[in-house]
Amino acid sequence: MPRPAARIAFIQAVLAVAVAAVLLRSAKLQILDGRKLAAEAVRQRTKRVQLPAARGVIADRAGVRLADTRESYHVGIAPNEIESPHEIATLVARSLDRTNMTQAALERRLRTSDAYVSFWGPYSATQVDQLRTRRGVHLETNPQRIYPAPDLARGAIGAVDADTGRSGMERMLDSLLRGVPGEEVNLRDPRRRLIVSPRRLIREPVPGNDIILTVDAGLQEIVERALDHAIEQLKARSAEAVFLDPRNGEVLAIASRQADGAVSNSALLSPFEPGSTAKLFTAAALLSLGRVDSTDTIDPEGGRWEMPIRGRRATTRTISDAHPEHEALTLARVIEVSSNIGMAKFSQRLTADEQFAMLRAFGFGTPTGVEVAGEVGGRLVPPDGLSSPDFVTGSWAMGYQLTVTAMQLAAAYGVIANDGVLMAPTLVREIRGPDGTVLYRHQPEPVRRVISPAVAATLRRYLAAAVAKGGTGEQAQLQNYRLVGKTGTSHQTENGRYVDRYNASFAAIFPADRPQLVAVVKVDAPGSGSYYGGQTAAPLVKEMLYEALASPSGVINRNLFAGRRDTARVELAGPAVPSRVSTPPPVVAVSWPYRERTPKAVSGPVPDVTGASVRAAVAALHRRGYRVALHGVGSVTRTEPAAGDTAAAGTVVTVWTEP
Repeated sequence: MPRPAARIAFIQAVLAVAVAAVLLRSAKLQILDGRKLAAEAVRQRTKRVQLPAARGVIADRAGVRLADTRESYHVGIAPNEIESPHEIATLVARSLDRTNMTQAALERRLRTSDAYVSFWGPYSATQVDQLRTRRGVHLETNPQRIYPAPDLARGAIGAVDADTGRSGMERMLDSLLRGVPGEEVNLRDPRRRLIVSPRRLIREPVPGNDIILTVDAGLQEIVERALDHAIEQLKARSAEAVFLDPRNGEVLAIASRQADGAVSNSALLSPFEPGSTAKLFTAAALLSLGRVDSTDTIDPEGGRWEMPIRGRRATTRTISDAHPEHEALTLARVIEVSSNIGMAKFSQRLTADEQFAMLRAFGFGTPTGVEVAGEVGGRLVPPDGLSSPDFVTGSWAMGYQLTVTAMQLAAAYGVIANDGVLMAPTLVREIRGPDGTVLYRHQPEPVRRVISPAVAATLRRYLAAAVAKGGTGEQAQLQNYRLVGKTGTSHQTENGRYVDRYNASFAAIFPADRPQLVAVVKVDAPGSGSYYGGQTAAPLVKEMLYEALASPSGVINRNLFAGRRDTARVELAGPAVPSRVSTPPPVVAVSWPYRERTPKAVSGPVPDVTGASVRAAVAALHRRGYRVALHGVGSVTRTEPAAGDTAAAGTVVTVWTEP
């Protein structure tokens, strides 16, 4: 039997080993693993919560909000914290919808379970107002993107997905709109439930910047409504329009509408062959390089011409005119009657390089740079990639073998309106910080001088003839205000071949003397009656302008009609290509006020517009041929001359209104 001393020694050794093991373990936990375990403990009892930042506002040029952020909430209930399950269940049933739980079921769950109950909603501030101060009810802020007018400019503005821009400007300007999320720390018990205690804020969320657009919401609404009506009346697949200010490049309206109601942005994403609207650019090259003067003429061949083609197996190409001409045509007359034969013949005075350079100078073949994600540049093949320059340059002169977007075409016509200077189009007028500080304000950005002021003025005279009586665009002309413009009709392609389906377009400059607007409208495959641009797109522009003139938005500055000097035009020295025009082409006289084929009465009774809105009243008076002076805002109370009084066309009718 072991002696007591041996047993004591053994026990002491065991204890010593145990103490050493405890010490070693403690040293490992506290010294070697201390930091890791402390971090794990913090992680288990705390929860870092990201506080979402409010996305910036997108507003029109007058401050009308087109995209906004509304505070919404997720609701969570901790059963172990509430004092009265019945009261909380009653308030939830009364205030919140989309709970998927009856009041009785919620009350039973709050009494029998400690599991956290979540209602994701999202819910508005009004819905959660009565729950804010209740113990055990936790609200998690969730900013929600809303569009007060969901369809207005939706294609250009785009949409968000999980608070990140998914399309349009929401995507292109996402880094400016998104803001910086904040962060806070919440405490949790061992069962990972929130503990009611002050939260530790690490960083406040910073809202995103606000974007002020160049778009005018009133004009945008006019354009979209007109396109919808045109699609219905013309049985078209789609229609699109761009309105911009040629003096500074600001886009005032951009719309794309589909027959099936789908959201589209085809004015920037779907290029098309422009047809006769492109004839002006070949004319610009001819004038700038001095290859034509006012006396030069061509033989229109009675409406059918076999164009000789060099470098191809086929030696000729048949070109025809929809409206045959039999007398010699000047360049001005070619534009007026939109003769394909005339433009093809005149284009033979240019090399492929010269014609390409002019088209490129007008901005074709490259995106305009407007602030919308995915903009395309169209197609314009350089001359060194052409197998038959004669074939392609003749096609360019007629608006084929190149594709453009409505935005590109509007910017190019802006050159003609702006005395030869191409302005970079933009949709962004200002960027403001969360505190309202202006971080950016758009300044007109000249890209290049494309043509001389003299050539631009000559082209505008050509366009005036094209919309005068007998021109292809005569149905676009307004009664009291003169515009200039050009129609276009082009075949569509399918599987690389032209088919019996058309794009009808019209490009307008308004007013003719001191241009303030360029409007481009394109109708895709009109299927009701005529498919020509002069009979479909041109009247559509006319209706849009009538409504814009009646609108109180101020997009059109009527003071300039009275002869005040426009100081907003940007001047650049020197044309991009030398101008050697010694004698300008002849001026085509246009009688004014414009009279349609069926003459209107020179005088008549003033219509009764009492009680009508300003827009409706002014539109009605304009259509009767009267000019309008406004006093006040709201509904019309009286006019001078009064309703029923006889007044001659052109008389100023003063309209008084009250809120």
